[in-house]
Amino acid sequence: MNDSTDSEALLYRGTGVPVPKAPYGKRSWPAGPPWRTFSTPATMPEPPDDEEADRRLGRPGGTRTPLPEEVRMVNAALLLRRPLLVTGRPGVGKSGLAYRIARELRLGRVLHWSVTSRTTLLSGLYEYDAIGRAQAVRDTDRPGTGAFVQLGPLGTALLPYRLPRVLLIDELDKCDVDLPNDLLTLFEDGHYEIPPLVRVKPQEPAVTVHTADPGGTAEITAGVVRCHAFPVIVMTSNGEREFPEAFMRRCLRLDVPDPGAAALGEMVSAHFGDRLGPPQEALIRDFLRRSEQVGGLAADQLLNAVHLVTSGHYAHQPEEWSELLEAIWHRLGGEEAGTG
Repeated sequence: MNDSTDSEALLYRGTGVPVPKAPYGKRSWPAGPPWRTFSTPATMPEPPDDEEADRRLGRPGGTRTPLPEEVRMVNAALLLRRPLLVTGRPGVGKSGLAYRIARELRLGRVLHWSVTSRTTLLSGLYEYDAIGRAQAVRDTDRPGTGAFVQLGPLGTALLPYRLPRVLLIDELDKCDVDLPNDLLTLFEDGHYEIPPLVRVKPQEPAVTVHTADPGGTAEITAGVVRCHAFPVIVMTSNGEREFPEAFMRRCLRLDVPDPGAAALGEMVSAHFGDRLGPPQEALIRDFLRRSEQVGGLAADQLLNAVHLVTSGHYAHQPEEWSELLEAIWHRLGGEEAGTG
């Protein structure tokens, strides 16, 4: 884990080009601070690839010019083993950063934890089917306790993988007031207990549980999960609330601005092809003008319009097309702002 050989090859560049493929067990990872190093042996196999990344980011290998602040802050988070809080207006592509990191650094499937006002720390760590366990006691060939434990995205990210998993904690600003403080100890210690497994450890010292990966399992010893490589944690916020000072002190913050014409062009090319034609370029200009008029549009609203343009169905129906754009490019969150 502390082998720094070829570590530069693993650092994030933001270009969208994945690092060279290498066997999972032989890849190096840059060393972190001594106080952020965890000694648990790595026992988890290589995580599955992320098919979701292509849907969110477009085809891999396209040209992308990242903002310098993005590259600096992501690399700082990787080296310091600290969560990255990504803020910005809704629709600017905050959550896409997690998928970009995972694909570029070949860290496997992104673990996605969507936060609401009812989300608790426990729901991100694991679920225990106590009723199913009680019913199974009457079965002659009953399964072990681990069969009734399902790890959540956060709980799975803290399993002892050799290389860090990428965890997206989406829309953290929607959370209950206690969740940021509940996360503090977990982020510092890198481990947690599963009480139902702790209680049965004399009879079942090692159990197999389900993980947040499709069909995935993991062996848990003595009811405790400890990380080997602290996960790459990307937390998004629309800026709707402030977080506690103690929480912010343990995070790095990246503010994502609205994408300009060049960034939008790269995004369109990633989804629709390598070259932009005059219709797409004109559409990007119209999109930016409309976004300024209504107080901000989301990038996926542009992709919707480009898809309709490339479909060819509205090429000879200008009136219908204009009305359709009005419907697609509606202001996010209510009445339209004035143009002045």
